[in-house]
Amino acid sequence: MRAPGIVHHRTRRRRALRRRVVWTGGEVLVTVGVLLMLLVVHQLWWTNREARQGAERKVQALEREWERGKSARPRESSPAVEGDGPVSGTPSPGREKQRQTRTGDSEGAANNTSPQPSWSQAYAVLRIPRLGLRVPVAEGVSKQNVLNKGYVGHYKDTQQPGRAGNFALAGHRNTHGEPFRYLNRLRPGDTVTVETEAATFTYVVDRTLPQTSARDGGVIRSVPRSTVRPSYGYTEPGYYITLTTCTPEYTSRYRLVVWGKLRSMRPR
Repeated sequence: MRAPGIVHHRTRRRRALRRRVVWTGGEVLVTVGVLLMLLVVHQLWWTNREARQGAERKVQALEREWERGKSARPRESSPAVEGDGPVSGTPSPGREKQRQTRTGDSEGAANNTSPQPSWSQAYAVLRIPRLGLRVPVAEGVSKQNVLNKGYVGHYKDTQQPGRAGNFALAGHRNTHGEPFRYLNRLRPGDTVTVETEAATFTYVVDRTLPQTSARDGGVIRSVPRSTVRPSYGYTEPGYYITLTTCTPEYTSRYRLVVWGKLRSMRPR
């Protein structure tokens, strides 16, 4: 038979060991929780702060550069020509000719004064008044070199602003500046402007595709039309802009798409 004192001593040691294990486990869980909280703060606050400040500095740098270039060019007396409303349906021959003339003039100006942007280079400014958005546009959709800087990225092999076809862009909806956080708030008739060194292009929001596959390449084609939901999109060539971002928020499973049509071009 074991002595009662020895049994009591071993029981106390086991209880102390269990308390240490529980305490250590609690400390580990608290530490992990703090690290996760810091990670969330970094992703949701710090990356947004850094990206937004960097994007705003880039916008200001582009505007200063363009202003210096404008001051160095000789003044022209010919006034700018603007459109007379959203482009929709089949325009009359007169309006179509006028639109083609504006496009040709702007393309010529862009070709003469702005070389093809280098990969990841910021070369334009996107403005969306309804969202209070002013953000640089860079060539390509690289996360590290473009999107994570708070910029909007231009899809490779889609057209440049103001040219016939589709000027397609992508931007983060959450973290890293989240320029397209509220893209779902855009409505038909809202304006979207793209300013380059050569001209300012104004598009009018025309329609929205609330959700489609991340692999739906049809939405950024020259004549944009969803291959997943074919009832969304267009059937005729035109002058389009496409804005894409992830949906639902805080996921990257699907894509939200907003389309618009070119309304006017104003040379700088």
